[in-house]
Amino acid sequence: MIRKVKPQIRTVGFDDGTFSFFSKLERNKTILIGVVMKGSHEVVGVLSRWITVDGNDVTDAMIDAINSSRFKDLRVILLKGITYAGFNIVDLERLHRKTGLPVVVVVRKRPNLDAMEGALRKHFSDAEERISLLRNAPPLVELVPGKLYIQATGLEIKTAGEIVRTTTKTGLIPEPLRLAHMIASAVITGESKRE
Repeated sequence: MIRKVKPQIRTVGFDDGTFSFFSKLERNKTILIGVVMKGSHEVVGVLSRWITVDGNDVTDAMIDAINSSRFKDLRVILLKGITYAGFNIVDLERLHRKTGLPVVVVVRKRPNLDAMEGALRKHFSDAEERISLLRNAPPLVELVPGKLYIQATGLEIKTAGEIVRTTTKTGLIPEPLRLAHMIASAVITGESKRE
């Protein structure tokens, strides 16, 4: 349990690369990048895994990346949303339980769950399973009015907010997530894209 957020807290932030259903690189895969940092200033390492577009392997990929890494002093997992590679949805509770780490989700826009549920029911035979992951996620809490929302699994929302502020260097997004986004986009497209 995190009692006080230290300036050099070790986190891993995950984001995925862009993808195309017609990509030449990996027909139905995209890259998942995890950036390990101390606070908002020092990059300690990078993790990577391939995940399936619209699959159900993102949670396992994150668990494997963390548990098999040499980074044993991580304190928190940061996620940029809970949907990766289309509708590959993270099981937040399982991720927390299998890694022993709290999870903080950061999003810039409040998702439209009704629209997501409609798309899932239209296109996926396991729609109800995926919808339950969305519906059972902790509630979104506004951290910066109209601009940034967070969810927390395994720690108090107040502490989650402190972690987001501590790991953010510029702008609104924590540095591990910003860098993961840049690296993942560079791996897929050949050039990093701005957050």
